[in-house]
Amino acid sequence: MPHTPAPAAAPFTPDDLQQAVLLAVATLREAPPQAWTAKAGPLEWDCWETVEHLSDDLFAYAVQLGPQTPPLDHNVPYVWERRRPGGPSNAVHADRTAGPAGLLEVLEASGALLVAMTRTAPPQTRAYHPYGNADPEGFAAMGAVETLVHTHDLAQGLGLDWTPPADLCTRALIRLFPDAPPGAAPWPTLLWATGRTDLPGHPRRTDWRWYGEPRTA
Repeated sequence: MPHTPAPAAAPFTPDDLQQAVLLAVATLREAPPQAWTAKAGPLEWDCWETVEHLSDDLFAYAVQLGPQTPPLDHNVPYVWERRRPGGPSNAVHADRTAGPAGLLEVLEASGALLVAMTRTAPPQTRAYHPYGNADPEGFAAMGAVETLVHTHDLAQGLGLDWTPPADLCTRALIRLFPDAPPGAAPWPTLLWATGRTDLPGHPRRTDWRWYGEPRTA
């Protein structure tokens, strides 16, 4: 399916990803300890499981870039498993005895792994993702989108305020969502693009994807 070339914009960088992760961790630290068993927004997982899932996403993207010859047709074959029926299928699980502080440490560490990999992998690197084999910039943007929108889910369950910077959302939209409608504010548009809200003239998506493969103007 052909796509309209992305408009000229600053690239999505590892610093952008790091900003997203650190802002998310700082926000989630404000949650009361008893809130972590609440459902995370529209998800079927509780807030603890959702942070584990997000940590796992960031870890999984980092390891895709790790081999000297990254795979182009499969995920690096770690074992992903569910801790309960209907729970997220993860390779990463936090030690519950470490409490919410330990859970967020796992999240920050997984984010740092992806930041490091996207900083050090050569820009010509390509690695598998089912939404398009991506370069390091694409994996940085994917990790940031996972972080931004899952923190939105978590904020709903934990009773927190969460509005990420507009410029961060804009660069993520340009890199990953060439089909996003113009005109609306970047954060609501990113929520629309990931099936979490509607926009004027654009009903809420029931099926969505991003486009991870590099695009040229």
